[in-house]
Amino acid sequence: MTYQEMMENAKLSMGLYCKACPVCDGRACKNQIPGPGAKGVGDTAIRNYKKWQEIRVNMDTICDGGEADTSVNLFGKEFKMPFFAGPVGAVNLHYSDKYDDVSYNNVLVSACADAGIAAFTGDGVNAKVMEAATEAIRENDGCGIPTVKPWNLDTVREKMELVKKSGAFAVAMDIDAAGLPFLKNMNPPAGSKNVQELSEIVKMAGRPFIVKGVMTAKGARKAKEAGADAIIVSNHGGRVLDQCPATAEVLEEIVKEVNGSMKILVDGGIRSGTDIFKALALGADGVLICRPFVVAVYGGGEEGVKLYIDKLGAELKDAMQMCGAHSVSEITRDMVRYYQD
Repeated sequence: MTYQEMMENAKLSMGLYCKACPVCDGRACKNQIPGPGAKGVGDTAIRNYKKWQEIRVNMDTICDGGEADTSVNLFGKEFKMPFFAGPVGAVNLHYSDKYDDVSYNNVLVSACADAGIAAFTGDGVNAKVMEAATEAIRENDGCGIPTVKPWNLDTVREKMELVKKSGAFAVAMDIDAAGLPFLKNMNPPAGSKNVQELSEIVKMAGRPFIVKGVMTAKGARKAKEAGADAIIVSNHGGRVLDQCPATAEVLEEIVKEVNGSMKILVDGGIRSGTDIFKALALGADGVLICRPFVVAVYGGGEEGVKLYIDKLGAELKDAMQMCGAHSVSEITRDMVRYYQD
């Protein structure tokens, strides 16, 4: 199977909402929810993508030659690439019933582990989603990151027991999911967490803890105060707050605030290896990519995921070599610049 064949297969496998676009830029689905669209007017996902395109890379081939090393270390675990598959939930609702969350995570976790990266898995109201996701991670020697919704503390405690049994090397909480209706309507209430509550959850985790959904320097400070080991600069793909800034717009100020005290990952509209290079140059330690991995699974299962990972890896290596970086640590801020048409 070729990458193009995988994309064509995905088009045939999708339901009413996702169009499996050649470039997932948020325009076709816009504010389509159910579906992969964004909240409100639907332009946050579009701007996520556009802002990365306003950053250009600075070519410099007057340097030593040789292969580019894309490997990174996260919490003592080595990965071949500095990118990860992001957490996605309710795929049968938003994409099509070819997969449900259980079967989707089974494919994604295994394929990513085999390719030398890791998948973040989603969570849901149905307890079987987290049970199956953590089991898939256990079967792949803990190579995966369960992402727990910001439930009430009793529910979080139950989820963390599953995480511990999985042997996962880290765990995340998508605190940005606080705006989802099914969380708001829970009793006891779920959603936003104060620093004290988040600190209690960090202690429950018993392993490196990642807070997903930080969009301000202030939020980064609070995550650090709670004891988080890493943050993900993320606006949940524009799906929880209308008119939110794009992640590329806020990344540098958050990097400056953190100043190396925590790992920083970023998602939102990153679609190519060159985009990954840009994020690393702005100070991120790694990136997450979400919707395109759904397309890869629907279009080709584990083989589709491998094709997409190989594509991203080749593009990243090319950008590194053409900009004079032979390792991820050599990617620096002066290798990119902002440009507007």
